[in-house]
Amino acid sequence: MESSRRKFLIGTSIVTGSAALGGYSDTLKHVATLSRRGEKANDPIYGNAPQTEGLHVKGSFTPSNDFSMKPSICNGCTTHCSVRVKINRKTGHVERVFGNPYSLLSSDPWLAYKTPLSESFQATSAWKEKGLEMRSTACARGNLVYEKLNDPFRVTAPLKRVGKRGDNQWQTISIEQLIREITQGGNLFQEGYVDGLKAFADTKTLIDENNPDYGPIANKLCVLGTADEGRQNFIVHRFVQSFGTVNFMGHTSICGLSMRAGEAAYLDDFNAYPHMKPDYEHCQFMLNIATAPAQAGNPSKRQAKLLAKGRSEGNLRYVVGTPILTNSDSIASSDRSRWLPIKPSGDLAFVMGMMRVIIEEERYLKAYLAIPSETSQKALHDYSFTNASHLVVQEGENQGKILVDAKGIVHVVDAKDAKLKSAEEVLEADIAFEGDVSLEGKTYRVKSAFLLLKEAALEHPLSFYAQESGIDEQTIVHLAREFTSYGRSVGVDCHGGTMHSTGFYTTYAVMMLGALVGNLNYKGGMSTGGGKFKDFNGSVYNLLAYAGKQKPFGTRLDRARKAYETSSEYKQKVARGENPYPAKDAWFPFTNAIESEVIHSSASAYPYKMGALISWCSNFMYGQSGAEHLIPLLKDPKKAVPLFIAIDPFINETSRYADYIVPDSVLYETWGVVSPWAAHLTKTSHVRYPIVASPNAKLQNGEPISMDSFLIELGKSLNLAGFGANAINGVNAKFALERPEDFYLRAFENIAMDGAAPVPEISDEEIALAGLEEYVVSLKRICGENWKRVAYVMSRGGRFADKGSAYEGNKMTKSYTKAIAVYNQTVGTSHHALTGERYSGVPRYYAPRLANGEKLKFNTPEYPFLAFSYKSNVLSSATSALEALRDTRYTSYIDLNAKTAQQLGIAHGEAVRVRSLDGTIEGICRVKEGIHPLSIGIEHGSGREGEGAIDVKIDSVLKQGRIARRSGVNINKLGLRDITRLNMPTLSDFAVGSNARQAVPVRIEKI
Repeated sequence: MESSRRKFLIGTSIVTGSAALGGYSDTLKHVATLSRRGEKANDPIYGNAPQTEGLHVKGSFTPSNDFSMKPSICNGCTTHCSVRVKINRKTGHVERVFGNPYSLLSSDPWLAYKTPLSESFQATSAWKEKGLEMRSTACARGNLVYEKLNDPFRVTAPLKRVGKRGDNQWQTISIEQLIREITQGGNLFQEGYVDGLKAFADTKTLIDENNPDYGPIANKLCVLGTADEGRQNFIVHRFVQSFGTVNFMGHTSICGLSMRAGEAAYLDDFNAYPHMKPDYEHCQFMLNIATAPAQAGNPSKRQAKLLAKGRSEGNLRYVVGTPILTNSDSIASSDRSRWLPIKPSGDLAFVMGMMRVIIEEERYLKAYLAIPSETSQKALHDYSFTNASHLVVQEGENQGKILVDAKGIVHVVDAKDAKLKSAEEVLEADIAFEGDVSLEGKTYRVKSAFLLLKEAALEHPLSFYAQESGIDEQTIVHLAREFTSYGRSVGVDCHGGTMHSTGFYTTYAVMMLGALVGNLNYKGGMSTGGGKFKDFNGSVYNLLAYAGKQKPFGTRLDRARKAYETSSEYKQKVARGENPYPAKDAWFPFTNAIESEVIHSSASAYPYKMGALISWCSNFMYGQSGAEHLIPLLKDPKKAVPLFIAIDPFINETSRYADYIVPDSVLYETWGVVSPWAAHLTKTSHVRYPIVASPNAKLQNGEPISMDSFLIELGKSLNLAGFGANAINGVNAKFALERPEDFYLRAFENIAMDGAAPVPEISDEEIALAGLEEYVVSLKRICGENWKRVAYVMSRGGRFADKGSAYEGNKMTKSYTKAIAVYNQTVGTSHHALTGERYSGVPRYYAPRLANGEKLKFNTPEYPFLAFSYKSNVLSSATSALEALRDTRYTSYIDLNAKTAQQLGIAHGEAVRVRSLDGTIEGICRVKEGIHPLSIGIEHGSGREGEGAIDVKIDSVLKQGRIARRSGVNINKLGLRDITRLNMPTLSDFAVGSNARQAVPVRIEKI
């Protein structure tokens, strides 16, 4: 049988081959001669393949004189991997991008830091197949993102709008005119007088004397940023805090704020917002909820590499709980991985169900949870501790607070003798205590934090959690038992899939599974990251401090970082004898920043109206679910933003509504210092400096216009502190800040000199090999005797501790030292501003809801499905306009389960329309098996209306938009509004305000 089959295949291949030769003999002739219709290829073997950057002969590397290889940082997504860039010396153009073998974001293992540069090229070459071990790669985005450098739609000179906002008509102006107009104001567009920035540069006069808590007029300036790609410290500390405004927001509220806030609650740090990731290399079991390692996540490339190693060379088994089957689970993973098809937004119920099983069956690590303090932890030689045994006051004026004495020392009940003692004195505390205790002459009714968690988990039966999550009871029980059967080398992770109305508590619950098994700081468990070298505030310079720096104060436009109960509105209601609840709108006391609240808050003048907006590469109009409803607010300067200045290298979906656009540098033209997210266990700092020339218009000092150089000139024009002469604080002297290099090279110097021993000095040979000759003059001028050490850091793309420094036995070298908050006092003592309800201080199930507590209506006859987005392994909002990337992923689709499609009579490839209560999208249906039957999935990263997707006129010259950039679907157009809030802003997480872009009730129909 097998022989007959083989003969059949051989026979068919011959026939097919003959037909091919007969039909395409002319083509084959040219292939054989490596010519193109008479044009001979450059090489008879390698054809027209590009020249290599150098040659290895008998183990010795000889660089090519035609190219330079320089390190940089990729901005193709928010991972910001370290890369090496191949640059043509004659043209100055980038020809190829590689990973940086010194960086753990590009290699594993990565090269020892003191490895000579010449050996680093050998290590990634084919010489003795070294590159197979030290392979240092760039992903699809990283390989092509440099196309943005020469994009025909790039903005390279200052622009001023012509006509109305959003008309897509612009004129080029000088940077001097732009700075003059935005600082002085005036009748800039023949639409009436507009205040310039000078009118708001006032930190003395209050916005509203009747509401002094609003703060000074300076707060009427709002600055919106992007992900921290290495320059956020500059814009925040050098401009925002010099100006004196409290209103700076990054992009986190439209990206992963629910996850970041949930982890901040778990780690009890709402200031630094620490972040955690599993230790992939030694993890034995991993549960991924609402994220997909190897598909997306952060850092995506490193996660993918370690995941592949863990499941092939290690002992890793993992479960991915998402509504759609992703690349994380594949045939290659064999039985090491499983997909758990959770209903969109059903993740909170599922995890609470797991928690119920673990607590009911007592599968938690009781001895670990009983450790009440860091002192006790060290005495027991453990690696972390929780507040599971801490006692929470249940009534009276201290309700919700953890029991402490007058000195603030936590007291717990000793499990051995049942006496109340200082937590520092107890090795094993009672984690299930409930009753009355006396401390310093007062009696308190208390419950332990663990008991509160137990009550929350047992609040609903397992059948309820199964119904709400879409996962059957047996699976929940089995997974809870499996999760707790691997000891402490288990990991948990979640990300963007938690961006729904109860995402904060989802993340808090997911992380709490780790506390039940004691995985923090444990080898194979969870890490908050390996840390970084001191950069902006180091041993040589404090670049974040300067004379005249303001301490911004007052109420933020997003009403974040402030309890409603401290507001003048609340106090005035109480003084009048009124019920202070509800407030006019929601407040977010333990959230750091909410970009998605700003425009709507200003339009509602609650707490006050914005005077001017500066956005820096911010694109909330593309990334915010429901942003379509903000368009009328942006188009009319009188409604929300009287003056709008966008710093951006492109006209995107947001900057198209600006009054002025300031060109920014792109990718390898920029400066920056970046440390990776928490998926690293060793100290790591990446640096970026211009390695290609910027095409942008120049300032009078010859510096290309960029965010950094523009703000220096703007700061000087506004007479702000921290710019110009004596603006930089050194250990023994002050220095001028006139150019970006004055700031960033000194940050590099701090990195180079950090620790007991600085980095080595670079050799002349390595200066040439790294292409650093052009920086020698600046290095000598700025860094003095340390310049060769700084050049050493630059030549390697940063500073990286060796891999062997990750552990001390089973303990991670860089450990988190604060208590895990089984109960978070900040959350548990806060109230919802609209309902007055006290937030739960422990993870608890909340149904998907509007801000006032009304349940969202899911799976109704009118809207029977839930739409969700998922991260692409190819596209990203930063790269979706790349036309070369379209060869890999041309467009995106509306994904529908095969059985669901059959029931609806929708065929694969048909045009469909998806409707929510507040929006509509149209696209091509892609029918697939691996998607939850009650959901509709959309890959994020296409369906653009900016960056060359639409027509624009600049100086009356039409630039025609390209259809390839418009192709695809943007799920955010389906976004819902919250009808229970003031003027119906976009739906958000009820606790932390993160934009709710997942689990949108929809219906689907054929067009």
